[in-house]
Amino acid sequence: MVQLTLRIDGMSCGMCESHVNDTIRQKFNVKKVTSSHKKGETVIVANQAIDSDKLKVAISETGYEVLDIKEEPYEKKGFSFLKK
Repeated sequence: MVQLTLRIDGMSCGMCESHVNDTIRQKFNVKKVTSSHKKGETVIVANQAIDSDKLKVAISETGYEVLDIKEEPYEKKGFSFLKK
């Protein structure tokens, strides 16, 4: 699994967060997506990597701008003591 953290410009309220989240859910196969207008970021968890260019285009079509995308392996939190 992979986690993508997007820095997004233009989100100013909870409705903006919902708009970005809905767009990502509709256009990409994701496990989880959360946005924060206060932090200016969206975090996506998916089984496979998502094409960065397609992600930028989808979000720009909603009126927001992706400033940066950071991709890293995703490890589920909790129960780490069981992973020995």
